[in-house]
Amino acid sequence: MLVLAIDRDDDFGRKAGVRGPVIGRDACLDAAVKLSLADPEDSDANVLYAAVKLYDELKESKEFDEIEVALITGHQKVGLKSDMELARQLDEVLKVFPADGVIPVTDGAEDEQIFPIIASKVPILTSKRIVVKQSESIETTWYIIVKYLKEQLSDPEAAKLFLGIPGVILLLYGISILLGVWYPQSVKIISTAVTGTVLLIIGAYFFTKGFKFSVRGTLTKNFILIVSIVSGIFIIAGGAINAYLRLEDYSRELIGGWPGTPLLATLIYINALVLTLILGISVMIIGKIIQAYLKKDPHLWYYVAGLLTMPALGITIDLTTRYAMSILIISDIEVFTKLIMAILDIGLAVAVGMFLRKKVRGWEKIEAGTSA
Repeated sequence: MLVLAIDRDDDFGRKAGVRGPVIGRDACLDAAVKLSLADPEDSDANVLYAAVKLYDELKESKEFDEIEVALITGHQKVGLKSDMELARQLDEVLKVFPADGVIPVTDGAEDEQIFPIIASKVPILTSKRIVVKQSESIETTWYIIVKYLKEQLSDPEAAKLFLGIPGVILLLYGISILLGVWYPQSVKIISTAVTGTVLLIIGAYFFTKGFKFSVRGTLTKNFILIVSIVSGIFIIAGGAINAYLRLEDYSRELIGGWPGTPLLATLIYINALVLTLILGISVMIIGKIIQAYLKKDPHLWYYVAGLLTMPALGITIDLTTRYAMSILIISDIEVFTKLIMAILDIGLAVAVGMFLRKKVRGWEKIEAGTSA
């Protein structure tokens, strides 16, 4: 039977200059004394003393024909490197003393991580954990916390959350404090701007994570659509500003003067906005159509039909706003003519949509990843 003391992070080597493996009672006691003198507070020395004590007890009990005590040390970079070193040293020990079983002696959960490595080479009969002047769960709890933090911070996404966002926030507040010192008259403006920026960053991060929204992925997969949406928004925004600035001119054209009530002004404003509104929406839909065609999306017919109904939508908004302003009445020939045009437009959209739907049915197989 082999009593095996384990020092996974190589405190013996770093602090006392003891190189593993150490085999034999006298050699182990000498190594323990060296570490105790180098660092009296290190629990690994007590682990080795406990291993020697267990060796003496088992030898006195004569439960095994042969018994030996040994120490193996790992590496200060705990993980793969230290575990490979421990495995190598264990092989050396087993060459000198080919044990039929082993009793590992450790001081906590970290050293016990190599039990599977030991078990792959020699059966583990039992194990012994040494607790020195502390609650038994303290070191294990500390190890679990440190291990969890290391694992989390090694993940890029977790690092962004725990380090990236707080880092940006501290950076912004640090800059704002410096600017406040240089420009004390602008402290309130700077503080408000920084607070708004911080809230914007946090809100954007939570939004993208909550809705599984990836800016890079969205830009890559939907670039044409995004460009068309941005273009459409600019067209609508430009038309809205233009309609507001020229509201008096539109009022003269429609009712011959300035609107007397806010409601009438709103109706005139909506009527003046119809053309750019329809144009902006159409640009967005055209982007969707182009993207659908390039991706062989079988819903292409639906987007084309939607684009063809835009004139009908424009006619409807124009007629309803004019009717609400009492400029038109239902029996006017202009109303009848425009209604016929809107109905014909919708009919054309339906017909084209049904035609395209038959043409693009095979695209569903392409979308599914099979041949058409």
